[in-house]
Amino acid sequence: MSGTDVIYQTEALIAEDIEAYLDLHQHKSMLRFITCGSVDDGKSTLIGRLLYDSKMIFEDQLAALENDSKKVGTQGQEIDFALLVDGLAAEREQGITIDVAYRFFSTEKRKFIVADCPGHEQYTRNMVTGASTADLAVILIDARKGVLTQTRRHSYLCHLIGIRNLVLAVNKMDLVGYSQDVDDKIIADYAEFAKSIGIETFTAMPISGFKGDNITAPSENTPWYRGPTLVDHLETVEVNSARDAQKPFRMPVQWVNRPNLDFRGFSGLVATGTVKPGDEVRVLPSGKTSKVTRIVTLDGDLEEAVAGESVTVCFADEIDCSRGSVIAVAANPPQVADQFETTLVWLNDEAMHVGRSYWLKLGAQMVSATVQQPKYAVNVNTMERIAVKTLDLNAIGVAEITTDKAVVFEAYADNRALGGFILIDKMTNATVAAGMLNFSLRRSQNVHWQALDISREAHSALKNQQPAVLWFTGLSGSGKSTIANLVEKKLHRMNRHTFLLDGDNVRHGLNKDLGFTEADRIENIRRVAEVAKLMTDAGLIVITAFISPFRAEREMVRGLIADGEFLEVFIDTPLSVAEERDVKGLYKKARSGQLKNFTGIDSPYEAPINPEIHIDTTVMTPEEAANVIVDKLLGDA
Repeated sequence: MSGTDVIYQTEALIAEDIEAYLDLHQHKSMLRFITCGSVDDGKSTLIGRLLYDSKMIFEDQLAALENDSKKVGTQGQEIDFALLVDGLAAEREQGITIDVAYRFFSTEKRKFIVADCPGHEQYTRNMVTGASTADLAVILIDARKGVLTQTRRHSYLCHLIGIRNLVLAVNKMDLVGYSQDVDDKIIADYAEFAKSIGIETFTAMPISGFKGDNITAPSENTPWYRGPTLVDHLETVEVNSARDAQKPFRMPVQWVNRPNLDFRGFSGLVATGTVKPGDEVRVLPSGKTSKVTRIVTLDGDLEEAVAGESVTVCFADEIDCSRGSVIAVAANPPQVADQFETTLVWLNDEAMHVGRSYWLKLGAQMVSATVQQPKYAVNVNTMERIAVKTLDLNAIGVAEITTDKAVVFEAYADNRALGGFILIDKMTNATVAAGMLNFSLRRSQNVHWQALDISREAHSALKNQQPAVLWFTGLSGSGKSTIANLVEKKLHRMNRHTFLLDGDNVRHGLNKDLGFTEADRIENIRRVAEVAKLMTDAGLIVITAFISPFRAEREMVRGLIADGEFLEVFIDTPLSVAEERDVKGLYKKARSGQLKNFTGIDSPYEAPINPEIHIDTTVMTPEEAANVIVDKLLGDA
C-alpha cells in the first residue's frame, strides 16, 4: 500500500466515522524521537518535510476533531512547507535554534513526538533535556561536511542518555550529486567513531530533507540504497515500552489512595515488567512482602498491568508503603543504597559546589545529597578524561554522591525510571544537573546504622535540658567568638551542659586539612554540622562560631538538626566596622592581596534572611547581646 493510499483511507475514515478514527488513533503506539547534529545540518527542514510529504495530522488538529462530532471533509488546506520548516520565532529572527522545539504528529501506524534539538555547543543542556525521554535519535550529517565535532558530541550524549535506536541520516545528498562514495565514506567514518564510544549498532540512510529523498518513499536518485525510508523505520522500530515490558516488575509509588476504610491502593506508572493479581511483590525500602489482590483503573480492574500503564495496586496485607516507595517483584527486587558513582550533566550557569547539599529527585523519591569532587570530566569532543575540581555549565563528569537516606535504584543503563535523577538547588529550586546512577559504592552496603539502647531523649533527660544548636554567623571581626564565649559562661553558671565549637579552634584539629576555597568552606561547615548533630544527640547545648558565609550550608545544618533545636544567630556588623576592628590583621592582608578568598573582600557573604536571633553590634554591647541570646534560648526551651 502506498503512502498516498494510506492518506486517502485515513481521510475517508475521518469523513465516514470520526469516532472510529479517534478510537483507532487513541490506541496507536507512541514513539518519541529527537533530531540532532551540528548547526545547519537540516534538522528543522527534515521535520518540515516529514510533516509536509506525509500530510500528517497535528495533535491540536486532532483535538479540534474530538471537540467537533461533525463529519470532516477531505479537502483541507495545503500545508505550508516553509512554515513547517521554520518552527521557532527565535530561529527566524536569529538564525539559530536556542531551545528544544517539539512537534506532535501521527501516521496510520503510530503517533510521534519529535524534539528538534539545538546544534550549538552552548545549548548542550537543551539537547540533553530533549533526549532524556526519547526512544530514538536521528543524527543528521551534512553530506558536504561529513562527521563533525558536534556530530560526535551529540552521538556521545545520546549514548550516555541511553538511546539505543540511532538513525544516521546523511542529509543534503542532492548537493553532492547523490554520490554513493560520499555516503559510504561518511558511514565508515561514523562507524569507527561510534565503536570507540560503545555504540554497537545504528541505521544509516541517505536523505534529502529539502527534496524529500528517502523520507516517505524510496528515492529514484539513490538506486544503490536498499534500506527503509525514514518514515518506514520510525513506524516499525521497537519503542522503549516494548523492551521495558520484558524486564522485572517495578512500579514507583506516586500516590496512596484510601477513599474509605475498605479500600487502600497504591498508584503509579508501571516502569518495567508486568504484574497480575496473585503475584508476590516486595515494597522497598521497607523490604516487606505481600501479594497483589487487585489492579484497579478508572475503566475497571485489570487481569494484568504492563510497562507504561498507570494503575492502582492493592495488597493482601497492611504493610508500610508510601509515596516514594517502589513496588517490585519479590524474587528480584532493585537495590537500596545511599552512596553512588554517578554521571552528571551540569545544567546551571553557576558551577557545581563540591560538598554542598542539593535535593536529589529520583522519580517520586526526594532526598538530600552531597556531591564530591568529580573523578574526572569528559571532553566530548575528544573523549578525553580531564581532571577537574568542579563542573561548569554543559560539563559532563563522573562523581560520587552521598544521600542522607537510602534510595531505591537500579543502574541507569538497566532502568531509566530508577536510575535517572535531577539535582535541585535548595535555595533557588532551580534544576542544576541531570544525572545517571552507575552503581552503588561498596561501602554503602557494608556500613549499617547500629541501634543504641540509650536514646537522645534519655541523654537530654539526664541533663535536665533541651538540646539546641546556637549557630553564630557573621563576618570576620563581627564579634561572634566574643559573644559566643559570654553566652557559654552565662549558661554554665546556670548549670547548663554546653560545648562551644569555634571556627579557628576546629581548624587546628578536625578540619586542619581544609583551606579556604569555596569547596573547603562548604566541607568545613558540613563536618561541624555533623559534630553538632552528634552533640545534640548527647543532650548538649551546642554553640558554634563560624563565618559560614553561604545560606545553602546554613540551611543544610538546619536540616540535620531536630525541629525547633536550631537557632541561627546573625551577628550583624557592617564590613567597615569589622575592618576597623581587624583584631587579627586579616583584612589588612586581604586588602594587600596576601590573603585570598577572604569573606567580605574577594569571597561573598550571604547574610541570613530570617534568623531566629538578630544582633546588631552597632547598637548593642557583647554583654547585652549575650543576655538577649540566652533569654531567647531558654524562653524557647
